[in-house]
Amino acid sequence: MKKELTKIQQEELLSILKNRFNSNMHRHPTLVWERIATKLLSHPIKLWSVHEMEKTGGEPDVVCFTSESDEYTFYDCAPESPKERRSLCYDRAALEARKKFKPKNSAIDVASEMGVELLTEEEYKKLQKVEPFDKKTSSWLKTPRSIRNLGGAIFADNRFETVFVYHNGAASYYASRGFRASLQL
Repeated sequence: MKKELTKIQQEELLSILKNRFNSNMHRHPTLVWERIATKLLSHPIKLWSVHEMEKTGGEPDVVCFTSESDEYTFYDCAPESPKERRSLCYDRAALEARKKFKPKNSAIDVASEMGVELLTEEEYKKLQKVEPFDKKTSSWLKTPRSIRNLGGAIFADNRFETVFVYHNGAASYYASRGFRASLQL
């Protein structure tokens, strides 16, 4: 798969991202769009990954900036878990372990193909402080190895104005569960 955008795709994506950025200044009140756009254009593979986030319904937006490393972090900011990334089990091992009714893919494999990372529990809670997400859906989270080694995986959602983190078998999948991603630039 060619991980490169055409000039037209770049322009369309940057226009969408700029409009989203300007419409949601509460997510990044001190940041300047032009700096982010310049940095995106200088990293074509990361621009492609942000395009994948957008294409699969993630509505990516910059939520934080780390001055020490000069890194912006894009998070999926769709109100619900991205629609095109649902009905996935957790990882390849879970997918291969299923005997019947296998999902089309796993969250970890799709994220890897996109060049992004699943949110950690800490990142998910940080994102929820910006605004509430996943009020009707849930999202797989990067699972600690100790839990995954025992066959489990974690996911989270926001109900009753509270973030809940749960566990499930890694091979499970549901139409209302997807994953949220992050990308450092």
